[in-house]
Amino acid sequence: MITSKSIYQITTICLTTFWLLGLVTAAAAQSQEEETTRRLWDTAFINSGNRRTANKKPTARRSYRIAIPSIPTINVAGDTVIGVTVWRLRPPEPSDRGERILVQEGAASIDWTPERVEADTKLTPGTRVRLSVEAARTGYLYVIDREQYADGALGEPLLIFPTTRTNGGNNQVKPGRLIEIPTQDDEPPFFALKPSRSDQVSEVISVLVSPTPLEGLKIGANAQRLSVEQVAAWEKSWGGTLGRLELENGAGRTWTKEEKQAGADTTRSLNQDEPAPQTLYYKPDAKSGQPMMANVALQYGWRRPAVRSRRR
Repeated sequence: MITSKSIYQITTICLTTFWLLGLVTAAAAQSQEEETTRRLWDTAFINSGNRRTANKKPTARRSYRIAIPSIPTINVAGDTVIGVTVWRLRPPEPSDRGERILVQEGAASIDWTPERVEADTKLTPGTRVRLSVEAARTGYLYVIDREQYADGALGEPLLIFPTTRTNGGNNQVKPGRLIEIPTQDDEPPFFALKPSRSDQVSEVISVLVSPTPLEGLKIGANAQRLSVEQVAAWEKSWGGTLGRLELENGAGRTWTKEEKQAGADTTRSLNQDEPAPQTLYYKPDAKSGQPMMANVALQYGWRRPAVRSRRR
């Protein structure tokens, strides 16, 4: 005979079992999430020349070399790091295994192969380049372009991202989300490097990630000119001298299917095991919760000689 007391005991056992199963499932899900959550910064990624200890499990299939030895990799807040990949477009080769990008040039449709280059690679005028940017935290992305000249002077700053023509002006970022500049849908989906003056030595692309939207900026359909003083103030507060890491054996790698998908779909995030950024920018002692600004200099390896006037 089943009494009310028996029913109560059975009900209690069932609820306890479901509760325990829920805890186990949640713990398993959390463990899996921790393994797959995208992290840009981990000292285990950095190749210091020392062998890893035998009991230490590799945290990711990546290794970075320190490009600026004078800037230490200690006291770096992981959520302040910025990942950037510079893509150089070149004609496809039979041995290519990566993705291609189709470009409409005049009446012709031309395939190009995007390949990674390191941040200090010298580029010739006319080179077609693309950028992909990834933040280590949730926030808002701003990208500024300036010309730099032989005497170190910088040209007028131009905010090239965000604009309402790209994702409707949505410039939110989070770990694993790739922001491409230009996007795959832009016409053309690349920048052609063209010096405006004979003494121009580079295009300086400033990548700024802020935890909150920047005040005083009204996003429009086109790139907009910014105040020199305002950008200088941002640079002083959030930029300065940054360290740089370069992905070992990354230069020359071609665009992958995962990167192409993540760049085209703002809801698609790369996980820990998928391709990492080519270059990481970091600043020791930068505080979590504050904006971070990194300058990427697209350097010209060849400059037109200055035109000298002739006296008659």
